[in-house]
Amino acid sequence: MTSPDIGISARELRKSYPGGRKAPSVTALDGLSIDVEAGEIFALLGPNGAGKSTTVKILSTLSRADSGTAEVAGIDVARHPEKIRRAIGFVAQKAVADPMDTGRENLALAGRLQGMSGSDARARATELLARFSLADAADRLVKTYSGGMARKLDVAIGLMNRPQVLFLDEPTTGLDPEARAEMWTAISRLSRDEG
Repeated sequence: MTSPDIGISARELRKSYPGGRKAPSVTALDGLSIDVEAGEIFALLGPNGAGKSTTVKILSTLSRADSGTAEVAGIDVARHPEKIRRAIGFVAQKAVADPMDTGRENLALAGRLQGMSGSDARARATELLARFSLADAADRLVKTYSGGMARKLDVAIGLMNRPQVLFLDEPTTGLDPEARAEMWTAISRLSRDEG
């Protein structure tokens, strides 16, 4: 289904959710097919309820499709969810960093949870803090970060394991225009530098 140049390939994905006692079931996806090249920045756009979050949940193994097939980084999503989880990074719409830990501590913990050694996690944390212009705030509690700084830290957490595919769920929500532009510049640079 995929070649080494394909980051995501999905065919005829379908997903419905059961309705309530008197409500009909809801069709979230009705035959979605997409191909995204490795290294490409791809945006899935649509109104609320169009199936964007459902698609990301299926591709990141947080949900299963009712039918259809999907591969991420050449790995079948349904057959090998554990391999998918090691191959991807995921940045949720809501903050994941612990506000009572420092930026450096959050990153090191994320690395350890992903199986990195302590020294490798610390080295990767230092690299990402510099890349996202957070080095000066690395040892401050996250609760003291601005919204833009906290969002950059969330993206850095998603990159700790050097993922082949990074899923970003509305990464610029709540950011002012300047912080939003800075975030997209950082993401473009990452795509170029890390592929």
